[in-house]
Amino acid sequence: MSPRPVVIKRDAIGDLRNAITEAEGRGVKRKKMMLHLTHRDASLLKRSPVVADDEISFEGGEMRFLGVQVDIGEVAVSVLAAD
Repeated sequence: MSPRPVVIKRDAIGDLRNAITEAEGRGVKRKKMMLHLTHRDASLLKRSPVVADDEISFEGGEMRFLGVQVDIGEVAVSVLAAD
């Protein structure tokens, strides 16, 4: 019997939280940040039980995570743009 492959999943939600915290530490305000998410990460964010109701919002046609606007698609890897 051959060994089963090991699947290593990265912590995308933790990575997003850390990126926002690091940008804030550099003095960037959340209203100046934009999360550019892959469709996969956006879906994960919407469905994950580790994301609290007060961490994600859908108002005025915009999705926000921790107060940061989210743009979905057109990226191969999710990134935080912070001016």
